[in-house]
Amino acid sequence: MSSTRALTEPGIKDSDSTLHTPGSATTAWKDFMALIKIGIVNSNLITTFTGLWLALHFSGEHFFNNLDTMFFVLAGSSLIVAGSCSLNNYIDRDIDHLMERTKNRPTVTGKANPAKVLALSLGLIAAGTILLAFTNFTTAAIGLFGVFSYVVLYTLISKRRFVSNTIVGSVSGAVPPLIGWAAVDPDLSLLAWMLFLIMFIWQPPHFYAIAMKRCEEYRAAGIPMLPVVKGFKRTKRSMVLWVACLLPIPFFLVPLGTPLVILASILNVGWLILGICGYRMKDDLKWARLMFVYSLNHMTILYVAMVIVTLV
Repeated sequence: MSSTRALTEPGIKDSDSTLHTPGSATTAWKDFMALIKIGIVNSNLITTFTGLWLALHFSGEHFFNNLDTMFFVLAGSSLIVAGSCSLNNYIDRDIDHLMERTKNRPTVTGKANPAKVLALSLGLIAAGTILLAFTNFTTAAIGLFGVFSYVVLYTLISKRRFVSNTIVGSVSGAVPPLIGWAAVDPDLSLLAWMLFLIMFIWQPPHFYAIAMKRCEEYRAAGIPMLPVVKGFKRTKRSMVLWVACLLPIPFFLVPLGTPLVILASILNVGWLILGICGYRMKDDLKWARLMFVYSLNHMTILYVAMVIVTLV
């Protein structure tokens, strides 16, 4: 469904150019990729495609007979995610210079003019919504809800005010599989909601791990992340509790077959064991890195496996 004042740099003539480069188109492309947070766009594509694929499978539809739907969904969802991320950069440009991981964003360095970033963001969201609407109204509505929850509920309202900001932001990150599913089956079966729930529960421990590693940066930026406000001990306990909430989910994935249920259970139990080990590890940051890496593998393996088991 997570920028500051322009800085003077060599090769930047003024702050009114959209994307300034030292004569390199490659650099301009990299700036654009950074602006739309291409990593987030790609990860959301995985969950969107899984939702679409499973909806086709359980609806008895043939994949190659729905290539147009696939195009509209994947392109449309990518555009609205890219637009939302770009809009997030636009809004946060006053604090991103305070954090090491965001200080080189184009909206911080002056390579991207704020007004043009805003126009680009809204244009991407509008184009993506139109493409989603070519499937059905429900898909477009879910896509717009994802944009609203990320830009308004998370970025504008909760991110700088509430320690629960991560939980609020998890709503938008859980929307992509619903978008994919709704394009084929607007009624959204229980399994579709399980895909949503998996992503919703998965995100707090994933992002709390990042927040632990970047705790001082978030503190400097005035963002009330859980480790900043409550400390590492409370954060570790919350991460373990969120991972524990994943344990019952595999029992709702029975339609995908016993092997998938077993795999999901193993992934969940492994993550929980790693989380519990955090109480004994003296190096909290090392544990946070391990939890972060495990979370990435957990999501990727589980969602890819959901597609694979339908091919066997």
